[in-house]
Parts: sequence; C-alpha cells; structure tokens
Amino acid sequence: MALPPPLSETLQRLDALIREKGLERSELLDVTGLAARTALPESTVHALLQGGAPPDDTVNDRVRARISALAKADLAATGRRMSDLAADISRRLDVSEYWARQVCDGRKVPSVELLHGLVEYFEVDGGEGFFTASAADALNRVLLPLLHGLEDPRSDPVLALMDRYGVKSTDLRMHGSLTREQVERLLEGVLRSVVPPEGDHKQ
Repeated sequence: MALPPPLSETLQRLDALIREKGLERSELLDVTGLAARTALPESTVHALLQGGAPPDDTVNDRVRARISALAKADLAATGRRMSDLAADISRRLDVSEYWARQVCDGRKVPSVELLHGLVEYFEVDGGEGFFTASAADALNRVLLPLLHGLEDPRSDPVLALMDRYGVKSTDLRMHGSLTREQVERLLEGVLRSVVPPEGDHKQ
C-alpha cells in the first residue's frame, strides 16, 4: 500500500485545483471546520494551511489536547455538563467517573484500552491514530479525500453534482459530511444554475 503524500504536496495539489476550478480557498479549506474535524486548535490549522509549522508537542500532549477538544465540542453540541459526559463515559467504558473526567479535561493520558474505547465513543475516523498523529498528518488525513474528490469528481457525488451544473463555489467546510444547511445551500446553487429566472420562461 502506497504511503500518502505529505501535507505540503497535498496543499500544493489542492491550491492548483482551486485555481483551475475557480474555487474559494477560504471556503474549501475552512479553518473552523477543519479544526473541528481534526480536534486541532484553529491557530494550528491556520499555520499548517499557510505552510507553517505547528507548535512542538509530544504524543501524550496530542492525546490529551484532542480528547479535551472533543469533550468540549460534545458539551457545546449537547448542552450537558462535564459531569454528565464523565458519567456517560464511565458507564460505557467501565472506568471511574473521576478518571473519565480527568481524561476529558486533558489532565490525564488514557490507557490504550480506554483510548480505543474513546475512538468508538466519539465516533472518530482513523482509530487511535486520530489522537496520536502529528498535527500535519491529522490535517492531511482530512484533506486527502477532498483532494481526491476534486481530482476525480466522479468519485464524490457532491463534487460531481457541482461540476455537472457549473456550481463553482460553495461551502464545503464539512466536506464528506455536509450539514443540512450546507446541502440546502448546494442545492440552491444548483437550482439557480438550471432554473431560468422568474419571468424568463420560454413559451
């Protein structure tokens, strides 16, 4: 199995395709969306997209920070408290609530077994590597499907639809798992491109 290209090459190829297809880089490579999908800080994602280097860290630092980011995202999405999240993880993964909270707060590094359970709990792609990969590799993992979809739109139904109807720019910040609002925006763009304006109907 061939190794994936490095992030630098992925970004070079994406930038070439963005220019070729007349896309908006800031929309396609949305910092906030990519940070959410990688559990990386937005500042790190921004630096990497600009060709910079992320802050130095260790594997333990990465694991703690990414679990904490996922926990905070869960609390923001559900409105529950950290104690509720810790209690749920405690029940699901058979660890104490105290330990679950310490891990979710980013204070402790989980065991391999608990890390495996957190992959399933938070439903992340990439297995344990989601938590342990370098920032560059984590971002690259998310960008590669986007690159492949742009290089061969037939492999991506959303991009194929855009290409077919001439929709050149839309919000793909959650590419691969579009939200309802983003799907509506895409369809609105498609409809505008194929439906004649009001009063311009052919007789």
